[in-house]
Amino acid sequence: MSAKPVASDLEGLGWNPAMVGELDHRVLKAPSIKLRGARTGAAGDIVYCVDLRLRRPNADEYLTISEAHSLEHFLLEGFRRLLPQSFVGLGVMGCQTGFYLTLLGEGRRQVIEDALDAVLHGVLAASAVPYANATQCGHWRNHDLAGAQAVAREVLAQRTQWRNVA
Repeated sequence: MSAKPVASDLEGLGWNPAMVGELDHRVLKAPSIKLRGARTGAAGDIVYCVDLRLRRPNADEYLTISEAHSLEHFLLEGFRRLLPQSFVGLGVMGCQTGFYLTLLGEGRRQVIEDALDAVLHGVLAASAVPYANATQCGHWRNHDLAGAQAVAREVLAQRTQWRNVA
C-alpha cells in the first residue's frame, strides 16, 4: 500500500494547483469538485476543505432550499458512513449552489469523487431522506426527496466534468 501524499503535494492528491483556493465565482463551473484549502495543524494533522459545487454560481441555477436541505442530509449521512475516520463536517453554501465538505487527513481527489458518486447513487435508490424526523432535524418537514434525486441524477450524468472547475 502506498502512502498518502501530503497536503503540499496537491498534484499527488489529484488537484490542479491553479484551481485550489478562492476563484472568481463568475468563471466557476458546475457540477465540479475543487479543493478550497488544506491546513496543517500543530500536531501535523491536515484538514481539507472541499467545494462540492452542484449549481453554477450567478447563473440562476440554484438549489431550492428543500433540495439543498435533503441533499445535505444525504451527504452528511453518506460521507460520515463512507469516510468515518476522516469526515469532520458538511456545510450548505448560503448561495444555494453547493456544499463545503471538511475532512481530516483525507485529501485525495479520487477518494472524495468516489465517495460522492456512491452517496449520489444512494440518493437515487432511497425511499426517504435520512434524519428527516423531529428528533434529528430542526425543520424535518422541509425536504424534497424527488428534487434531491433529480439533482443527484443530473450531477451523476456529468461525472466526467467534475474536474472541470473553471
